[in-house]
Amino acid sequence: MMVLVLAETQNGQFKKAAYELVHYGYQTAQAMGTSCAALVLGTATGAEVLGKYGASKVYHVSDTALDQFDSQVYTAVIAQVAEKAGAGTIVVGHTSLGKSLLGRLAVRLKAGSVPAVNAVPVVDGGVFKVRKPVFSGKAFATYEVRSDKKVLSLMGNSLQPQEVGSEVAVEALSVDVPAPKVTVKEVKRMEGRTPLPEAELVVSAGRGMKGPENWNLVEDLAEQMGATTACSRPVADADWRPHHEHVGQTGVAIRPNLYIAIGISGAIQHLAGVNSSKTIVVINKDPEAPFFKAADYGVVGDLFDVVPRLTESIKKFKAAN
Repeated sequence: MMVLVLAETQNGQFKKAAYELVHYGYQTAQAMGTSCAALVLGTATGAEVLGKYGASKVYHVSDTALDQFDSQVYTAVIAQVAEKAGAGTIVVGHTSLGKSLLGRLAVRLKAGSVPAVNAVPVVDGGVFKVRKPVFSGKAFATYEVRSDKKVLSLMGNSLQPQEVGSEVAVEALSVDVPAPKVTVKEVKRMEGRTPLPEAELVVSAGRGMKGPENWNLVEDLAEQMGATTACSRPVADADWRPHHEHVGQTGVAIRPNLYIAIGISGAIQHLAGVNSSKTIVVINKDPEAPFFKAADYGVVGDLFDVVPRLTESIKKFKAAN
C-alpha cells in the first residue's frame, strides 16, 4: 500500500513544510518498497512541482470548501482519498493542522499513530519502526507500529527536502466533502517572516533586553540574517512581545538550523522547546548562565555591545559578498 502525504498550503501557496513532507513520504515509501503520492486540498497552484520531491502521483481535491481548515471535514476527505488510492500510511506535518488530524485519522482508519517523528521509518523483518524524541528532546524512542494502516506526523526541519524526480501531472479527485459544523468568519495570520515552526534561522531574546524599547536590536539582527524572531516566556508574559513568539516547553517547540539566544538564562522549560536546534549560539554576560551548557557556541559579554557589533559585521559581510 502506498504512502499518502498531505501537502499543506496557505493562501493557495505551498509552505516549505510541504516539500519536506513529500520528500519524507518518498523516503518512507522507499523503505517500505512502495510509492508516494501527495494530496492537495482546496485552492492551490503549482501542485505538479511536488513530483520533484518524490511524489509519483499528485491528487487534488479542489473544492473551495476546503480553503478553510476544519479537522472533521479534512479527516473525512483524507480518509476517502486514502481508500481510493489504496494508501496504508498517511503522513501529515506536526503543525497545528496536522496535530488536529492525527488522532481523528487514526480512529477513522483504525490505524496506529505516532506523533512528532523525526526520522525515516525502518522496516525490519516486516515490522515498521519509527523514531521520535521523548522527554522534551532529551532522549529518543523507537516505536513499532504493527497495524496495517499507519498515521505519522513529521516534526518540522527534520530533513532537508531534495529534488529526486520531475514534475508530475495533477489528478483531480472528486470526493464527498461534508458540510462543516463550524463556520469560520475571519482568519488572522501573521504575514511576512517564516513561521517559527518552519524557520531555519531564529533570533530569540529574554529579560536581558531590559524592556521592549530595546527590541530593535533583535529585529535589526534578524532582518540582516533573514531570521524569524522569538522570545522566552517571561518576555511574552510581560507583553514585551506577542505570545506566538514564545518558544519553550509551554510555547512553540522549534528545530531551526541556527538558534541565537540573547539575554536568556536557559531554564529547563526554555531548553525543552529549542534543544533540537542544530546549532545554538548563546550571548549572555553571566558566564554561569545554564544556557552555555547546551550551547554549541557562547559569547560572554554585554548584549548591548555584542549584538550591534554582530549586526554590523553581518552587514559588512553581505556588502562584500
